[in-house]
Amino acid sequence: MKVAIALALLLLLQPVFGQQNFNDLNDILQQKQQLLGKDFVVMLWSKETPSEKKGDTLVYKKELGEFNSKTQAPIASCSKWLTAALVMTFVDEGKLSLDDKITKWLPEFEKYGKNYITIRNCLSHTTGIRSEPITILKLLERKKFISLEEEVNSFAAKDILANPGEEFRYSNIGLNIAGRVLEVISKKKFDVLIRQRLFVPLAMRKTTFSTLDGSAVNPSGGAQSTPDDYMHFLIMLLNRGVYQGRKILSEDAINQLLQVQTKPELIKYAPKAAQGYNYALGAWVVEEKDGKATAIASPGLFGTWPMIDYCRGYAYLFFVKNLLGEERADAQMEIKGVIDQKFASHCK
Repeated sequence: MKVAIALALLLLLQPVFGQQNFNDLNDILQQKQQLLGKDFVVMLWSKETPSEKKGDTLVYKKELGEFNSKTQAPIASCSKWLTAALVMTFVDEGKLSLDDKITKWLPEFEKYGKNYITIRNCLSHTTGIRSEPITILKLLERKKFISLEEEVNSFAAKDILANPGEEFRYSNIGLNIAGRVLEVISKKKFDVLIRQRLFVPLAMRKTTFSTLDGSAVNPSGGAQSTPDDYMHFLIMLLNRGVYQGRKILSEDAINQLLQVQTKPELIKYAPKAAQGYNYALGAWVVEEKDGKATAIASPGLFGTWPMIDYCRGYAYLFFVKNLLGEERADAQMEIKGVIDQKFASHCK
């Protein structure tokens, strides 16, 4: 009986033990709540818990306001990371290479003299095609397209501002071109394709790129997801392409996603929240070493911040439904600083 009571108490106290070392994280989230919004979810997954030698587990979770980890909401540019990962499934299968020219599948670009744009250029915002800053108004204007094919064909006719690979301009152009290439290769619509290859194997049951109004899917910023779902994706990336024993991406694909693709002098336009950072494939480089991202993030316009720190072995997700402000990047980096103190870095 005494043993049974002791075990019951341990089970009751387990969540407290799991979060007992995160009082300072609670404090900074409370301090930043007015800035970050009243409704948000924070989740932290670790390959090794700070206080125990038990790995690969959720070590922190906080739900505030009307948001919870099963709430679905638009994730804007966090979608880019998903699309980049989908591209890498095709690279793993040998169906395309990052350095393939897009004209191999999209001859419309050859008609307009855009013969040298590669898949890598598309995933790293270095196509050289004229683009406008991503705003809510631009996202609404996009609804005039009835298919991804129609939208991407309109990109082919746009002006070229620089040779491919020479200038970085953050936009929705490159990732949407890459998404259309996948449609041509697979002969499937993008939203069907990504569900089959990523969302089903990752148990992301409430994540979708499908639209309700019949407008074109948007590989760059059109996904809806939940904190639980997106964390599954981050866990897979943190575990070098494996989720619950199933290989989704090869380790080589993960390494490719972490390769830094830019230098500061290449960046001609970046959102204010991301200025000062380099870019990899589908995500921003928060920390780097020897040309490879060691911490990487893909924040969205609505405020959601997914981030992975490979040196310290954790995945962090801040999920909220409000507009991203310039100052929120600084707030997220402050939060990261608090989290970093909990985990030893394994990078030399």
